[in-house]
Amino acid sequence: MSKSENQKQKLLALLDILKKNTDEDHGITMVQILEELEARGVKAERRAIYTDIDNLTDYGYEIQGNKKGRTYHYSLISRDFELPELKLLVDAVQASKFISQKRSNELIKKIESQASRYQAAELQRQVYVANRVKTNYDNVYINIDYLNYAINHNSKIQFDYYEWTLKKEMKIRENGHKTNISPWALMWDDENYYMVAFDGENHCIKHYRVDKMRKITCLNIPRDGKEQFQAFDMAIYAKKVFNMFTGDEQNVKIQFNNRLIGVVIDKFGQDVMIVPQDENTFTINVRVSVSNMFFGWVMGLGEGAKILGPANVVEKFQEEIARLSRQYR
Repeated sequence: MSKSENQKQKLLALLDILKKNTDEDHGITMVQILEELEARGVKAERRAIYTDIDNLTDYGYEIQGNKKGRTYHYSLISRDFELPELKLLVDAVQASKFISQKRSNELIKKIESQASRYQAAELQRQVYVANRVKTNYDNVYINIDYLNYAINHNSKIQFDYYEWTLKKEMKIRENGHKTNISPWALMWDDENYYMVAFDGENHCIKHYRVDKMRKITCLNIPRDGKEQFQAFDMAIYAKKVFNMFTGDEQNVKIQFNNRLIGVVIDKFGQDVMIVPQDENTFTINVRVSVSNMFFGWVMGLGEGAKILGPANVVEKFQEEIARLSRQYR
């Protein structure tokens, strides 16, 4: 590359040097800037760099020059992401079961590129602490891309739906070849990615784990389910299916110990009406899907929770307790 071509890149090279080597707590001297530029094949004079810094500042970059002794240290202060935001993104990537460890590492490297090398080291320490379950399927990115394409182009899809075997291998489920599915939304819940779709064979709304989908094909056939999804509330669906179980919906009255107020708000939201009973307990009336999973959630709270009504739900709960007692007798 000729010297003139290198000179054309000088401003970009200077910005890259400031991004990688400086932040609010770390600066770089003019001598170091010139050395970094020369290492990249760009020769420059101090006066030209001063002008470039002024141009970057005029463009909107916040660059500070702090005098230490007789030397100025220059730092790039403004960034697209602050360090706490980058830490949040790193943790979200690490927590996501649907992203393989390999893909997670690649994503985190890209996130690190938004920080200085000093900040990147802090992000790496955060990564090493995390030890979470991850999928071994690397093509979730591709699946998400196909599904977004199908949603944006109003297209039905077909795919194979897989499940785990006792040998810890993935195999296609019985009746796992899906040929009449209309995708309408993607949802991230409980550290997994789901596709919410209209099943044309069963004429109902279903959801599928994206990391268990294989051989996704866009059929270029207009989607079904438009009427059902016009009145569809994703938040309510997620709460019923992922957070509060599946089953017949009923209004249920539950009594809780006061120490469980945080658990109740986390589960039902801040809008739930709290009715104090005495100095130690309160009750709520909520609409839930009554199922064994719901009963299991109540049991997990021990003496801190008690279903008060209606009578048929209390009776079902007693039957489930009796069944479990027989099972472990």
